[in-house]
Amino acid sequence: MALSTKFPTDPHVILDPDIRWYPGEEQFTETGYAMLLPPLVYRIRQEVKKWRDKGYEGASDTTKALLNYWFRTEHILPSADGTMKPFCYYFAQREAVEAAIWLYEVEKAKDPYALIKFDMSGRVSKGMFAEDWTRYVIKMATGAGKTKVMSLLIAWAYFHKQYEAGSDMSTNFLLIAPNIIVLDRLMDDFNGLRIFYDDPILPNNGYEGQDWQNDFQITLHIQDEIGLISDTGNIFLTNIHRVYENTAEPSFDDDNTMDYFFGKRPTGKTTESQVDLGQIIRDVPDLIVLNDEAHHIHDPNM
Repeated sequence: MALSTKFPTDPHVILDPDIRWYPGEEQFTETGYAMLLPPLVYRIRQEVKKWRDKGYEGASDTTKALLNYWFRTEHILPSADGTMKPFCYYFAQREAVEAAIWLYEVEKAKDPYALIKFDMSGRVSKGMFAEDWTRYVIKMATGAGKTKVMSLLIAWAYFHKQYEAGSDMSTNFLLIAPNIIVLDRLMDDFNGLRIFYDDPILPNNGYEGQDWQNDFQITLHIQDEIGLISDTGNIFLTNIHRVYENTAEPSFDDDNTMDYFFGKRPTGKTTESQVDLGQIIRDVPDLIVLNDEAHHIHDPNM
């Protein structure tokens, strides 16, 4: 890995799109430049920087209020030792949130074809996309804070739906973990909606004329603990096994032939359930899906 000589040590510093990681000489030789740099990222970063510098021009009042509160307002929060200290989101978190919002609300790039114009490699084509619906992928390093990004985007979508006339966002969210270990970590953050109140996500009532905290009415459903479900205001937190049902019969050609020889395992408490979460979320009128990790997103059954 190589870094620009101007790369800062402070993770909060706003970076110019040109001051980023770039492949080292060995990686260039072994892999090739085009395979190491995501083809859409650089131009999107450039456009997001222009948008940020212009004060989020063209965004809705709700979007401007939230972005200014999150990223341009001083926050003093209690630290682990009990003292009060300044809090600031990492720039990687900020840029990820800004990019997703800019693409959707301002640029209106809501399908794969609208994203192709940001390709700098000349190798991206319409035939590479199987879906025709909105899906964004955010690539972040381990430890960069994906959970905080997801919590901010949940809050943005929720309030956009609440406050913006004609919004096609949703107040219902399916948050998918790739395994039980990650699920447990997410439960620590989302239990009791803790992350929304421990982090400076919800502005005080009265900020920019809205009652943010009073209006944030959302119910968390974890795995089988499905509470009262309304048409609005739900977070379904689960692992991939609860929403992706493999209905294929076991085969000798399967990578894991245990089910073929011994039969399918009985339903257990950790990875499987009698609760048909898939059917439950299909009955919700609208839904935003957030994958904590992207290992499963290319599966055509997802």
